[in-house]
Amino acid sequence: MSGLPRFTLRISKSLLRKVQFMATYNGRSKNKEIEYAIKRVIRDFENLHGCIEIDDLED
Repeated sequence: MSGLPRFTLRISKSLLRKVQFMATYNGRSKNKEIEYAIKRVIRDFENLHGCIEIDDLED
């Protein structure tokens, strides 16, 4: 099992089904699809507002 932190996400069934559709279409797991979407949102935010500085950059 991965040593990465775990995070519980509560979303509607219909939204989860759409994530599953996109993940299958893109050849990713639901988890990886959500991670990809989060990274895109962060990238877009930082492009508009500058880099988000955090102390701990462990990935």
